[in-house]
Amino acid sequence: MSTIKLNKPSAGDEQPKRSKPVRRGPATLRDRTQPPPKVAPKRAEAEAPVAKQKKHTEKPARQERSRRDNKAGDKPHARKESYKESRHRSEYPDKWSEQRTDNRERRPTAPSRLVHTPDPDAQPRLSKVMADRGLCSRREADDWIVNGWVKVNGEIVETLGTRIDPDAEIIISAYAKEHQAETVTILLHKPVGYVSGQAEDGYEPAVVLCNPDNQWSEDASGISFKRGHLRGLAPAGRLDIDSTGLLVLTQDGRVARKLIGDDSNVEKEYLVRVEGQLSANGLALLNHGLSLDGVQLRPAKVSWQNEDQLRFVLREGRKRQIRRMCELVGLHVVGLKRIRIGSINLGKLPPGQWRYLGAHERF
Repeated sequence: MSTIKLNKPSAGDEQPKRSKPVRRGPATLRDRTQPPPKVAPKRAEAEAPVAKQKKHTEKPARQERSRRDNKAGDKPHARKESYKESRHRSEYPDKWSEQRTDNRERRPTAPSRLVHTPDPDAQPRLSKVMADRGLCSRREADDWIVNGWVKVNGEIVETLGTRIDPDAEIIISAYAKEHQAETVTILLHKPVGYVSGQAEDGYEPAVVLCNPDNQWSEDASGISFKRGHLRGLAPAGRLDIDSTGLLVLTQDGRVARKLIGDDSNVEKEYLVRVEGQLSANGLALLNHGLSLDGVQLRPAKVSWQNEDQLRFVLREGRKRQIRRMCELVGLHVVGLKRIRIGSINLGKLPPGQWRYLGAHERF
């Protein structure tokens, strides 16, 4: 009798799935016409509804006690902060604060230390305070503020127009001081026929004379000429086209404010050649008593230098002031030369030439 040997199937061959035998339940369970029989619950599931029911019964009681406490004036018990909430608030304080205030009335933010809260408009601007303290001009102050070079009470201010307490502490960055140290001031002997500021009526501005060819050979400042010294160079005080003498051109806002600021008290001295007949009390009126455009002039020092020349010392510089003053007392100006501004004299500086203001010189 022959036997047949069957090979064991390999791992790659698919084996047929064997279906589990169907176990039929009792007839009572298979009868869908009757409700399903009740199954005894497990112990944990049996206790859950009791706890849940107890929780629901205790909640109204707690709410009732809270209402009674509030009615009696007692504060409700605060919910204890969870560890997760506490950690989130410590790591993200700003974001946490925003979340706390979103759903209720926002409180006003704390007042800034830079601005006086009762009446901010009554406080001076930062640029004005800096200029009043002699740190720089208002234009320079605006540049420094925009560059972030100014601190007020320990806070960097970068917004123009910020108002501060007049007694606030102001700290200037070293970058601003270095920038200011690079500025120059030029003393020019302006000849007749040049205007002090922008070109007008075909006349050239006096700044065109500030070139290496016209630098005075006896300039003792020790400063070498650079093209950058002409950038932002502006007149600090004016001389009209028909006048000559000392004209100051500067990049330094402190110098400009000191010479032409509203509170400037720097003397300017002129030699004025005149024609005509001076009125009886004309010399006294020139010293004090005249008004221009409805505004009384400051006291001046006016005296005769020689027969046809007057010496004027003024502490202000209104437009064509000396010429208009002389006209009010019967005189006509035929020549005007400025020879001194503060402690700086024109000296031997030739017409049309210039020199730098030395580091040791002050107006």
